[in-house]
Amino acid sequence: VQLQASGGGSVQAGGSLRLSCTCTGSGSQFSTYVMEWLRQAPGKPRELLATIGNPDQTRYYDFAKGRVTISRDNAKNTVYLQMNGLVSEDTGVYYCSRRLPLPILSGQETLVTVSS
Repeated sequence: VQLQASGGGSVQAGGSLRLSCTCTGSGSQFSTYVMEWLRQAPGKPRELLATIGNPDQTRYYDFAKGRVTISRDNAKNTVYLQMNGLVSEDTGVYYCSRRLPLPILSGQETLVTVSS
């Protein structure tokens, strides 16, 4: 099972991005996975942003509340992260992870750069 994030890029402050994370090798089991989005900004520890279960129970953490929306499309084995009102502090690498079932799997990251 592999996870690949995409959709990052450079955006001006106030802008929006939608990140995608596609899971390969899982088949239909993807729909049972609890997925999450995390990020790591330069010089800062890793931060958990949001979690989505099955069917669609969601949870948002700290500063991410009200600023991001996590969703999934099980037919495409993909989880999304919609980010709005981006600020320079949102610059960093973003990646998705399978929280459950164990073992935890983390995927390839995508870089987000927000310019003010």
